[in-house]
Amino acid sequence: MSAGTNRTRELITGGPVIILVEPQLGENIGMVARAMANFGLSELRLVNPRDGWPSEKARAVAAKADHVIEGVKVFDTLEEAIGDLNRLLATTARQRDMLKPVLAPDVAASLVKARMAVNEKVGILFGRERWGLENNEVALADEIITFPVNPAFASLNIAQAVLLMSYEWMRTSIEKGETRFETPEKVPASKDALVSLLEHLEEALDEAKYFYPPERRERMSVNLRSIFTHAGLQKQEVQTLHGVIAALERRWMRPRGTKPQPEEE
Repeated sequence: MSAGTNRTRELITGGPVIILVEPQLGENIGMVARAMANFGLSELRLVNPRDGWPSEKARAVAAKADHVIEGVKVFDTLEEAIGDLNRLLATTARQRDMLKPVLAPDVAASLVKARMAVNEKVGILFGRERWGLENNEVALADEIITFPVNPAFASLNIAQAVLLMSYEWMRTSIEKGETRFETPEKVPASKDALVSLLEHLEEALDEAKYFYPPERRERMSVNLRSIFTHAGLQKQEVQTLHGVIAALERRWMRPRGTKPQPEEE
């Protein structure tokens, strides 16, 4: 199992169709499949792949995105690949002199979601590794997507471009600020628990002769109490700190230079 992969959770699939025009390397196709699987996309179409299909090189680098690889459809022409779609968006890093809306990736993802919500079938078009899409191919699209990249270094690897668009698609599926991980439940420590911890700490510090000179003890104790009060400790953290103090107490009771003996089983 790849790092970060959890086969016990429901696999997210669907989303817009991803279409690659004349992809060259199987490895790039595999990385595209992996990027799609990362963000819940599953339908990949290839137009006239240079090295043919299927490709063991693609499968090898797809990092277990088998559902994407096994579902790949291959077409001889772009027109055939988009024939059943209701809407098509084309990605490009170059200015195109066409009267088509030009969208940022986040805006495009929201548009795709809205169109799919009314049962339209939508595809996103990506060009060749070396020079992207031809003008006649972009002309078939309803909208153009362009990424905010460095103008002096605008070329994206095809898998990078698909990953960016796939990420924006996934973002439209979750609420703002939501993540796929759950935040562990926090249980704030009660004041009784905090006072018990402070008393334990002060007793241990007395034993270690920390409060010196004696006339400064009260001030030093107040400072310690302020530190731990401001920390906003959780119940589990207080329990952990009790254990830390107890370990230090056992250390102080040992003669210098001796090591703790392993506990007998």
